[in-house]
Amino acid sequence: MLDLSIIVKILDEMEQTTSRLELTNYLVTLFKNTPSELIDKVIYLIQGKIRPDYEGIELGIAEKMIIRIISQISNISNVEVYHKYRELGDLGSVAETILKYKVQKTLFNEKVTIERIYLIFDKISKTTGKGSQDIKLRLLASLFNDSSPEECKYIIRFALGTLRLGIADITIMDALALAYTHDKKNRKILESAYNVSSDLGRVSKILAGNGIEAVSAIKIELFIPIRPMLAERVQTSKDALDKVSGKGAVEFKLDGERVQIHRREKKVQIFSRSLENITHYYPDVAEVSMTIPLSNFIIEAEVVAVNKHTEDFLPFQELMHRRRKYDIAKNVENYPVSVNVFDILWASGGDKTILPYLERRALLKDVITNSVDARLTLIQQKVVTSVEQLERFMAKSIGHGCEGLVVKQTDSPYRAGARGFAWIKIKREYRSELVDSLDLVIIGGSYGRGRRVGRYGALLLAIYDKNENVFKSVGKVGSGFTDQVLAELFKELGKYKIPKRHARVYSKLEMDTWFIPSIVIEIIASEITLSPEYDAGMDSIRKGFGLSLRFPKFTNKIRIDKNPQDITDESELIEMYRKQRNIKL
Repeated sequence: MLDLSIIVKILDEMEQTTSRLELTNYLVTLFKNTPSELIDKVIYLIQGKIRPDYEGIELGIAEKMIIRIISQISNISNVEVYHKYRELGDLGSVAETILKYKVQKTLFNEKVTIERIYLIFDKISKTTGKGSQDIKLRLLASLFNDSSPEECKYIIRFALGTLRLGIADITIMDALALAYTHDKKNRKILESAYNVSSDLGRVSKILAGNGIEAVSAIKIELFIPIRPMLAERVQTSKDALDKVSGKGAVEFKLDGERVQIHRREKKVQIFSRSLENITHYYPDVAEVSMTIPLSNFIIEAEVVAVNKHTEDFLPFQELMHRRRKYDIAKNVENYPVSVNVFDILWASGGDKTILPYLERRALLKDVITNSVDARLTLIQQKVVTSVEQLERFMAKSIGHGCEGLVVKQTDSPYRAGARGFAWIKIKREYRSELVDSLDLVIIGGSYGRGRRVGRYGALLLAIYDKNENVFKSVGKVGSGFTDQVLAELFKELGKYKIPKRHARVYSKLEMDTWFIPSIVIEIIASEITLSPEYDAGMDSIRKGFGLSLRFPKFTNKIRIDKNPQDITDESELIEMYRKQRNIKL
């Protein structure tokens, strides 16, 4: 048994610091005070979930429900609670402030423990249908009535998945290694297990109960998604070939949604790049996968929207029509897709990630070319040894409506969860002297005027520094947004609004509001410039100057398929600037 009050005390201390070292130390203390049979539950709550992402469990608790509960318990109107929310920007803090004066008291209070929270959250997640909202409200209210105002704050944050402590998975793994093995170096073992299991709660429970050796034994399993291997990017064909020692396998880079398809006999599940189970949205992709002449496999593919009349590739944004919960059959008919396979990770009971890339490609060629379904194809690929060959293949890819190329080391294994130069992206826009396309995360906003009153007039964006595990401001964008997109963004950003700058965000600018780094958007710009106002690349080119974007513009792509840690990295931005200015390293 673990009382919530014990966790709350440590979380409150964590909320007061922005030091990653102190956050790690607090986590070590928390883990040491957590019974081994409950460590997975504590990990999930810290991550802002109740189960791993791929299980797709949702509580279905909206902010309006929380406002209603606070109102009922405190005897304060919904309107007053809402105004307090607008002031503080966090419903947990609103509850803590208002419920200090709550009027409802129970004669006998039942202790609030992690076990009880999970029991109630489990009931809430399974409550559906008519009257479900009232049932969920009563279940949550039962927790609030037995909790202190400080405990209510964290129950709300757990329920909404907004703990707001600035803790990344890497920090959690550092703390687990220190708490259970006394050696931070063992984080690498935890990370490897996490990369193939996508479940840090499971990894932590095995570590706490059976030790680091048992964690090392975690292997790939069907219907448990593998964290995807990621690519670095360069600007020129020569750079790409140099990174792969003069010989690379180049593939078309399609503008679609990356998926991981798992199949055992007649059972198929499809996972997104961010490990969400999206089988429901792609019944036609599941159907197509049944034509592959293997009974058990894990493959990766790019699902691309196609024109149903001409079969030409369509932009990524067209796939958003497929991400609707209703009218699935109608969406399948109106927005058909092609399934373009590019890797195989597991087949017939064997791990294929350990094989060199060209061997994995040969396996794919054997099975995909034998498929009878025209919707299924193998992504075009060619092994090249010269810049001229790569350029010709680039021209071919652009002629087919692709974004560019992915260049792969021919002998590289599949490294789950890793980003490096074993895979390299080279998009056509990166090849110009100016930077044209970046994936950036929204970290702040300023309120608009005129047409944009009540919305954000400009959004502060950041790149990711993988070495320090932080997000650094790189510029503000206000152009390229339609009114509809602005309205949708305003609503979505409300879920991540926080009263002060996030602990993992570096920014010299003050904004009207701040956000947890969560929503990734694609930006084009005319060039990268030096600026003393922004933190990206600070001091890397000139002392006291960071890097920013000139004339940034939103491309109308909200990258729901990307996590914040998958965005443009600071080292990439610095490299782009140097290439743009012909600055030698």
